[in-house]
This record gives sequence, structure tokens and C-alpha cells, in this order.
Amino acid sequence: MSVEAVRLGVMRLVIARCTVDYAGRLSAHLPSALRLIMVKADGSVSIHADDRAYKPLNWMSPPCSLKEEDGTWTVVNKAGEKLIISIEETIHDSSHELGVDPGLVKDGVEAHLQELLADRITTLGAGWTLVRREYPTAIGPVDILCRDSDGATVAVEIKRRGEIDGVEQLTRYLELLNRDPLLAPVRGIFAAQEIKPQAKVLATDRGIGCVVLDYDALRGVEDDKLKLF
Repeated sequence: MSVEAVRLGVMRLVIARCTVDYAGRLSAHLPSALRLIMVKADGSVSIHADDRAYKPLNWMSPPCSLKEEDGTWTVVNKAGEKLIISIEETIHDSSHELGVDPGLVKDGVEAHLQELLADRITTLGAGWTLVRREYPTAIGPVDILCRDSDGATVAVEIKRRGEIDGVEQLTRYLELLNRDPLLAPVRGIFAAQEIKPQAKVLATDRGIGCVVLDYDALRGVEDDKLKLF
């Protein structure tokens, strides 16, 4: 698999018996087993098992390089960390051009919540200002990008029901936004009409603020119904 093919926007799916070794800030080893190896169009490489929903066993985020030689894949990121995949048996190997994804289309309530909060951004705090709705990133738009009263950048992700997936999504946005020296440091706020306890715990652990939104109160500009914790 050439690095050029990855850059051209090809998704590669490989099912193989393999071992995986990670060498970086820590060391990790996955013994021999049948796994799915996914090479995405953005250059990321992830290794998946069949015992979990979406989270890979190990992965390397872009930008990174991929070299294949004698049944060994060596993936190296810009920090010099390595993911070494030793292929013992290949069951399936295919490449697919998925094209441009239209992105997630929010339902009416989420879209209106975003519009209302953007128009009344000071409900998050006095002196806050809107930078942009749908701020673009390489993995999709952030619902709201704004600045607090001190001028610090804040990314806001809005959901009707706040669950762990939404926190993970905001975490990925923050990782990208904090690479931009014109924006960094960027902190996050996870806003929803209802936030599940597990999502709140995860968000708090990652330094992300949680806001419970009252849809009717926002429509009536009743800021005292906004709960920040």
C-alpha cells in the first residue's frame, strides 16, 4: 500500500491474522489474532477487534506514513511513534473510494438549538462573542466557535441528548483546533438538552464543561434556565 494511494482518498480494509506492537511514550503489544485493519483516506491506521462497537484496539492518527515490507506494516507519526503490524495471514484486502461525505445532518431541534445559542452566545457568560457557527475542521464542522470574556477560544458541541459519543466527537475537534496557533489554547463545552451521567463524567475528566440547555427557555431568552456545571 503506497502512501500516495492513501493521500488520494482511498479507504483500505484488511482482515488479517496479525500481531501489533506500539513503540512511543509507552509500549504495548497485541498478540496474534484475527483483526480488521483500517487505513482511512486521511492516512490514519486503526486496528479493530470484534468485541467492541467503534473504539479500536490501537491506532495512529494522521499525519503519519505507512510502509509495507515483507509482511510488516510500519506506521510512523510526526512524533516518531511507531505502530508495527506483523501480518501472518491475510483473509481479505480491498480498497474503496468513498468520495466526499456530506456530513451529519442535524435534526430540527439540534439545528435550532445551535442557531439560538449562536444568536444569544452571552447565555454562556457575560462578554462572550461568537466567532462562527459550523467552524470547519478536517473532520467536520464544530457547531459553534466563540471567545469567552478573556478572549480565550471555546468550541461548543450541541446535541439534543448528550452521550459519550458526543464527548468523543468534541475531543477530536479540540485536538485539531489546538494545533492551530491562532486559536490555541481551545477549551470545550458540551451542550445538550439532557446529558447522560457517563458522558458528564468523561467530559469532566477531559476538562470539558457541560451545559444543559432548556430549548423553550432559549426560545424565550430566559437565561436563568441555562444550567452550567
